Amino acid sequence: MKPSRLLETKALLVIAMPLIFAYLADVLMIITAKMVVGRLGAMELAAAGISTDLSYQMCIVLMGFFSVVGVLVSEALGALKRERAVPDLIRGMVLAGLLGLAASVVVLNLGTVLRVTGQDPEVIRMAEPYYRAFAFAMLPIIWFGVLRSFVAALMKTGFVLAITVITVALNYLLMQGLVHGSFGLPRLGIEGAGIAWAVSMWFKFLCLAAYTLWLVRQQRLPLHEGSIGGPRDFGPLVRLGLPVAGIVALESGLFAATALLSGTMGAIELASYQIVMGWIAIPFVISLGISEAAMVRVAYFAGARNPAAARQAGNLGMVIGVAVPLVLVLIPVLMPEFLTRIFLDPADPQYAQIAALTAVLLVIAAVFQVFDGLQVIASHALRGLRDAGVPLVIAGIGYWLVGLGSGYVLGFTLGWGAPGLWWGLATGLALTAILLAWRFEVLAKRQLLE
Repeated sequence: MKPSRLLETKALLVIAMPLIFAYLADVLMIITAKMVVGRLGAMELAAAGISTDLSYQMCIVLMGFFSVVGVLVSEALGALKRERAVPDLIRGMVLAGLLGLAASVVVLNLGTVLRVTGQDPEVIRMAEPYYRAFAFAMLPIIWFGVLRSFVAALMKTGFVLAITVITVALNYLLMQGLVHGSFGLPRLGIEGAGIAWAVSMWFKFLCLAAYTLWLVRQQRLPLHEGSIGGPRDFGPLVRLGLPVAGIVALESGLFAATALLSGTMGAIELASYQIVMGWIAIPFVISLGISEAAMVRVAYFAGARNPAAARQAGNLGMVIGVAVPLVLVLIPVLMPEFLTRIFLDPADPQYAQIAALTAVLLVIAAVFQVFDGLQVIASHALRGLRDAGVPLVIAGIGYWLVGLGSGYVLGFTLGWGAPGLWWGLATGLALTAILLAWRFEVLAKRQLLE
């Protein structure tokens, strides 16, 4: 028997709301970081922005991989097999540690990527001290993502919000102090921004780790000696996590490629890209919070062998997730100048050119954000059903073949520039969203008939 729509909506929001505000706080942290660095100049904004984008995209891919920890734990709880929950978490943390260290090494050598992709030499020179410091933030970011998936499965996400808000304040103080020499801290310029990120991320992770340990004891989740198992016991995590990571890699790679292509157009286009992404992140993370709630609810009901409730949870998540971006469409359309001023000083010599281009891109972003929200929720709902193979194919076609392919043709071949690139992305995401939502409905109905 499935719960009523009202009860299920409440359950989704109980999980989603703290995550949404926590994600918004994360976005605020990124925005304030760009604001602080942006006061150094447009070139510094471009350098720190592209370094953060490329580094964070790797974190997002790995957090996508380890989001399946929430699926596995939710399934276990739905099937009344509580003894599986903590071992699933520990396996996730061990594997996340290994992959996180590898990602840190990649970020330490990010300059090679920037040079190979033809970025402005001055941007590369400015970026080096920033990304070398940011590399030490990679491991705690990934570990935090694993723990966040675990507490979401337990429907205990309030602490995630609390500690993220505190970290936003800490990060701003460190960023302002270490970049500009405020509060008696040494003025380190763009390097200080990277150091601020590393310190803040370790603080956030350690706080959530302590809370998770308390939560395991408070919930009396069992952990018997030897229950973590050997290499074979990592199988479910790896088999589900790899295609999910592939999906996230295709999406995050799409935006990384867009950043790099914007950079080849010039510093003006790259700075505008950074500003538009600063806005796009807001509706996206709202949808992301809803998507994680939908994922763990679908997985819970799948574990409980209740396909009707699983279908309802996924569909309600998609309805709520589309409604929010629709409401937010008016902001980029009506206030483009306001959004530009947040990130860049009007006295900057390149401000007028960047503001004009940003205003055009924000109109496209209004269309973009609705389908971006739908596709991320549909993808997470499918993860709850342990379906990731076909969505991986859909994402590959939608994101890259249609999205980046048409964007490249419009932007470079036809000479539309940055607007053409963004119209291509919007088209690809629209196709992906429609196909993923259709896929969820087909699988959910099929399970009802079994």
